[in-house]
Amino acid sequence: MNHFAADHVGATVIPSPNFGPRAGAREPDVIVLHYTGMPDHEQALSWLCNPDSQVSSHYFIHEDGRIVQLVPESERAWHAGKSCWGGESDVNSASIGIEIANAGHPAGLPEFPTAQVDALIRLCRDCGRRWQIAPERILAHSDVAPIRKLDPGENFPWGRLHAEGVGHWVQPAPIGGGRFFQLGEVGQPIEALQSMLSLYGYDVEINGSFDQRTKGVVEAFQRHFRTERVDGIADISTIDTLHRLLTSLPRYNRA
Repeated sequence: MNHFAADHVGATVIPSPNFGPRAGAREPDVIVLHYTGMPDHEQALSWLCNPDSQVSSHYFIHEDGRIVQLVPESERAWHAGKSCWGGESDVNSASIGIEIANAGHPAGLPEFPTAQVDALIRLCRDCGRRWQIAPERILAHSDVAPIRKLDPGENFPWGRLHAEGVGHWVQPAPIGGGRFFQLGEVGQPIEALQSMLSLYGYDVEINGSFDQRTKGVVEAFQRHFRTERVDGIADISTIDTLHRLLTSLPRYNRA
């Protein structure tokens, strides 16, 4: 594909060859946010357009807020890799992928500039409106690929996005004492925790064992929703935050 019309007004089109058809011609109902994880942002953009990389995204947002579209929204970009959300294992076919120019964890989690976040909010609002994407389906790469991925990281301003009508979020419960669950524990309380995480959308087996997968999913949850401490331990703060997120979901309230 040499060129196409931008779906988002104001985006500059730089076509990537790395895309294909969405499975079943389905429409996207998820937005997945990434950081590039590279110190050279132009190199990161170039890599997304390199056929040897076999990776791409629909959008790329520069630090100064400039938006580039690489793949039409109607097509399947290759950004999520092996991932799952709400039982959907072909996240690429179900999603719009947005790469945010930020060096991420390797660089000590630098701040996301205001202009960049403003542009991201406008883009997410636009995509969400056109495709009728629910706020709770604006996700981190780490949500759909726990353990394997960490982006966009615990320094990402989810609270600010939510205040602007983008994404699902609640004020995290304060960290305190009390009962907690951690690696190696088994029993009905662990099964209940796994059930809550699965109900929200995370890919975790409900087996009553706090195994490595469960720990990784708890870390992913904390990285998005309770960033003050990301340790994979399901303390009262983590569980209370998860419960309030669930009870604020429209689908939960209709049950």
